[in-house]
Amino acid sequence: MSPDGLALIGPLGVEALDAAGWAVDAVGGLTLGADPVSYAIAYASALAGTPIRAFTVRKEAKAHGTGRLIEGPYREGDRVAVVEDVITTGGSALRAAQAVSDAGGTVVGVLALVDREEGGRQALEGAGLPVVALARASDIVSRLADPGGR
Repeated sequence: MSPDGLALIGPLGVEALDAAGWAVDAVGGLTLGADPVSYAIAYASALAGTPIRAFTVRKEAKAHGTGRLIEGPYREGDRVAVVEDVITTGGSALRAAQAVSDAGGTVVGVLALVDREEGGRQALEGAGLPVVALARASDIVSRLADPGGR
């Protein structure tokens, strides 16, 4: 949630979506981990002149108010990339994808900052969801072990 992190992640997320060819209307995922990533992508997309809306998926519907699971400018019929900060088991992304599908959207894939390489990617791909991760846990460990890149 740092300004530097948001400024870095937003444009990288937009680039990753473009590279995947997903042509999404909106990005979002299960609160709280997906929220800052989604908002950073939405902001960066607006700066780039190709606005992508961001939304959040509640863990459970509120008993008052609208009672919806999805909050924000999500629209029925949207093409959506589900966003994750970290993929471990894939459970959070699957819950978010189900909420989007139940609300009439089409999930085109999952965009994650980090794939922990603990089976989550396989679970998501097994459910028919392509996955793009900006980094893998092994990439980070390798970089930490050899910070000079040698």
